[in-house]
Amino acid sequence: MSELLHFLKENQASILADVERVVKAESPTQDKQAVDHCGEVFQSLFAEHLGITAEVIPMETTGNHLRFTYGEGDEQILILGHMDTVWDIGRLSFRVEGNKAYGPGILDMKSGIIQAIWAVKACKELGIALQKKVVFLCTSDEETGSASSRTYIEQEALKSSVVLVVEPAVANTGALKTSRKGVGHFSMTIKGKASHAGNHHEEGISAVEEMAHQILYLQSLTDYSKGTTINVGIASGGNRSNVVAENAHLEIDVRINRLSEAERISSLITNTAPHLEGTTLHVTGDVNRPPMERTDQTEKLFHLATACGDELGMALTEAHVGGGSDGNFTAALGIPTLDGLGAMGDGPHAEYEHILIDQLSVRAALLASLLKRM
Repeated sequence: MSELLHFLKENQASILADVERVVKAESPTQDKQAVDHCGEVFQSLFAEHLGITAEVIPMETTGNHLRFTYGEGDEQILILGHMDTVWDIGRLSFRVEGNKAYGPGILDMKSGIIQAIWAVKACKELGIALQKKVVFLCTSDEETGSASSRTYIEQEALKSSVVLVVEPAVANTGALKTSRKGVGHFSMTIKGKASHAGNHHEEGISAVEEMAHQILYLQSLTDYSKGTTINVGIASGGNRSNVVAENAHLEIDVRINRLSEAERISSLITNTAPHLEGTTLHVTGDVNRPPMERTDQTEKLFHLATACGDELGMALTEAHVGGGSDGNFTAALGIPTLDGLGAMGDGPHAEYEHILIDQLSVRAALLASLLKRM
């Protein structure tokens, strides 16, 4: 057994205790006070384990972002994670059942940040000198699209030789994520003409009818052979059954594998024409996360990780996934990015969200070994 893995296994109970602390500091994205409190808990852990303090990046409406620097060097490694969750306070609670620990954001992705802290701590305690400084960027709004953090993520990535994202590993397999789909969100507002459904039906122009045509058109843009999906997730219209609907509204989710496909689909949705004469369409939105495409640099980084895995007795695999992360931004800048280095478990955004406790030390050792080799 490697000295890194041995050290981390010996401290697994302490790692889990740290996970419990941050999970109990619930942090739904929209609650700035709660996210900032969670950030304070993380700050105390960075100070306790690594002796470093945060550069706080203050935000007005979202939680503050936190930047930590460990070590020195002309080159830096960026470890990327987010503190916010999708769960309202009180919806889920922390609990342990056998080898599984449950709680809001425990998998997505508070355990990943804790593992990263302990990975660096293991190197520190064992006297393993890292060749590059390590920068941790802990953001507060990933779950809602990273509107306030994207600029800081991209600025930090451009100063980095590599980006390691501690989002959860692929469920069941533990695979690392070497590519992700890009993510877009569009809104369509449809305007028709209201009239009495009984007395003057012929004078109305139904926004709901137009909406039906638009839904069929938008959904038809899905092309599984290209990895492109369009999902009209929310559709609403009208206000009374005896009134020809004047207004309707659609919320549209887009996933794509290639930047060129993002541009094509964005153009098609933005320039959609009305089907019914007399209706108007207003479309807003864009592809807010570019696709994370697998490159030669990604392949080299993955092979380095597999060598670390071999040293630890892990047979690592890679995967392409449909969900986006902040790693999409860094990869799109051409910075070598490896994702899925966080906790193992299942159920992100689900009530059964959980981690596998016995894998906390193993995944932390993987990250520590990767940092050691860089």
